[in-house]
Amino acid sequence: MSKLSIAIVGLPNVGKSTLFNALLGKKVADASNYPFCTIDPNVGVVEVPDDKLPVLADIVKTQKIVPAIVEFVDIAGLVKGASTGEGLGNKFLTNIRDCDAIMHVVRNFSDPNIIKEGSVDPQGDFEVICTELIIKDLESIDKYLSLNKNNPKENKTKKFALAEKLKSEFERGLLAINADLNDDEKLLAKEFFLLTFKPYFIVANVDEISYQDIEDSRLKIEDFDVVPVCAKTEFELSELPLEDQKNYLKELGVDKSGLERVIQKAYQTLGLQSYYTAGVKEVRAWTIHQGDTAPQAAGVIHTDFERGFIMAEIVSYTDFVANHGWDGAKTKGLLRHEGKTYTMHPDDIVEFRFNV
Repeated sequence: MSKLSIAIVGLPNVGKSTLFNALLGKKVADASNYPFCTIDPNVGVVEVPDDKLPVLADIVKTQKIVPAIVEFVDIAGLVKGASTGEGLGNKFLTNIRDCDAIMHVVRNFSDPNIIKEGSVDPQGDFEVICTELIIKDLESIDKYLSLNKNNPKENKTKKFALAEKLKSEFERGLLAINADLNDDEKLLAKEFFLLTFKPYFIVANVDEISYQDIEDSRLKIEDFDVVPVCAKTEFELSELPLEDQKNYLKELGVDKSGLERVIQKAYQTLGLQSYYTAGVKEVRAWTIHQGDTAPQAAGVIHTDFERGFIMAEIVSYTDFVANHGWDGAKTKGLLRHEGKTYTMHPDDIVEFRFNV
């Protein structure tokens, strides 16, 4: 895949725009404390933090490093009734359709200055948003069923039966991705372009005091492990030089920045991994799906690479570093030649051979 796109979704004033700014490392979205301050979805592209890239660049003696990228889309705060046009309504539900995954942001901090009805209730925040997405999807399914119920060519199909099944699941309050579907139904479900069929994960915006206990956080919503992030601290962190960021994280007793934890969770949720190419022209990280074969991985670079694939020359990252690059690994017999059926491993260093 060329880039991963994640929709940041949540109620107004849970800290979505502050988190978006922190992830991007600069102030872009209007983080004013009012509902609907984000009128058009803000889109930002972020480099995936990766400590392996500079190590590889040093070994192959190149100045050019190209990390994998993630696109974050800051969707305007949804409110109860968004699916029927409340707040800024349907427009923003539609924006979610273009993304690969949904990042639900819930508020788990107290702030008397925040304009928000009710108390701190991350579970409740999540349920309100899910309900609005379900209502929107139910509307789409009802429309399909209504248009085709008297069409004998369509109402006897597997797709029509699936629509009826999904309608039942939505009415029970289930997201499509959590419904009990077989492989054929999952494939068919893609034709409905459902919001609730998108993979998702949950981020809790915690207060600054909780941040230091972030590694021990065990907040769960719907049996999901929630990624705890302090958007305010992350934004302050993002304004520091890289070395100062590392020192600041060390002082806080935190191993990874919020950006790293969020991206790690996104990769895990979507079943993604990285592999690398390393030469004098550049060192680059490429994003692929777990289980992809060598030709599929080559196709991410260029479709011609997949079409004309001959073989892949592969060294593991550990062996590449330990033996100071391609020549050292080859001398030790650690350079492998893999064919079309090879399944890519995380952190493979690869050179593809192809003929077009």
